[in-house]
Amino acid sequence: MHTTSHFPASARRWLVPSLLAIFAVAGCASAPSVETKAPAPLMVGASPAPTVSDEVEHSQRFARWVADFSTDARAAGIDEATLQSAFHDVRFIARVIELDRAQPEFTRTVWDYLDRALSAQRIARGQDKLLELGPAVDTIAVRYGVPTEVLVAIWGMESNYGSNVGDIPTIDALATLGFEGRREEWARGQLLAALKILQNRDIDRAQMIGSWAGAMGQTQFLPSNFLAYAVDADGDGRRDIWGSVPDVMASTANFLARSGWQAGQPWGIEVRLPTGFDYARADADVRQPTTQWANEGVQAMDGAPLPTLEGASVLVPAGVRGPAFLVGPNFRTILRYNNSTSYALAVSLLAQKLAGGPTVQASWPRDLQALTRSQLMALQTALNVRGFDSGTPDGAMGPATRRGVRQYQRSLGLPADGYPTLDLLQRLQ
Repeated sequence: MHTTSHFPASARRWLVPSLLAIFAVAGCASAPSVETKAPAPLMVGASPAPTVSDEVEHSQRFARWVADFSTDARAAGIDEATLQSAFHDVRFIARVIELDRAQPEFTRTVWDYLDRALSAQRIARGQDKLLELGPAVDTIAVRYGVPTEVLVAIWGMESNYGSNVGDIPTIDALATLGFEGRREEWARGQLLAALKILQNRDIDRAQMIGSWAGAMGQTQFLPSNFLAYAVDADGDGRRDIWGSVPDVMASTANFLARSGWQAGQPWGIEVRLPTGFDYARADADVRQPTTQWANEGVQAMDGAPLPTLEGASVLVPAGVRGPAFLVGPNFRTILRYNNSTSYALAVSLLAQKLAGGPTVQASWPRDLQALTRSQLMALQTALNVRGFDSGTPDGAMGPATRRGVRQYQRSLGLPADGYPTLDLLQRLQ
């Protein structure tokens, strides 16, 4: 998903003369500038605000990290001109670290997510884009075997059809994440990939912008994915996912095609489950042909035959009280683009709507509230105490927690849909 941030108005840049010597070692002509958020007012129990000397020391350490990285990049084949372009004015962006560490307390229900993702405005604008782009994108869709509507839906989800690609320099974001250290190995790999993109002259440093996490362009490719999948579809000699819609569409289609997209197959279908259905089988790991699901009483909402899908799974994203879907390999391919069930469902349903199909027909259980992260941690802890292993409590809903919830539901004689509710938490407590 697309994430953006803006530099705080109170941000300060510290430029330390002694850093010139450090960067001379790195083969760069000038020291980096470091953009640091101004200290917040001191609160009771808070750490003291950083002093100017703290900021200077921080700037020096950041410069040393960049110098060390430059040495490794040079050994990996990055030339001096690219290093100079990338790092002559590289900045540490404190806001990137704040966003990376942020764990929002309040989570969103799947129906709230879909309400926003499939807004009337987004659907209407997507339909306009289909008319506007027409044959150009259709040609790309045919070449890669990925429907135009799917490509436009991802485009709409990632950048609102190219109108919001992010405003943070990718080099700065990745250098900041690498220096901070929590995900240093990952960030170093992505930063090296970003340097290769600059060296290939697909984009210049000033135009290489995106999210705080390093995702770039109109469909938010990480640098490593850009190197692997980006396509020059307009023939100008550059792979430009920031400004060329043909390149954006072809690159996205290439990613999906090479990640397992099966041409001619739908993502899935909304279904009606039979009475007595074992909800423990509504799991991504339970895969079988749609013919077998049909034999068990799973039906399309309109009673038509189920589409032919191998390895189809039943999905109940809101539990026993919400809609059910039968999803196949192409749904899992969308998950490889963004590993979020809500995201993959939003792309699939948006594409379906853009193609003239229906929206979700069954009702969502809108009276249920999403558990906060604190409540999920309490649920996980309580499950573990009761002997229903849900993994290490972290406030995030994953397969281990879902299994633990199912085991507990089964012990109570409830449908084992694995969906966490406030009622379940209260029972456990």
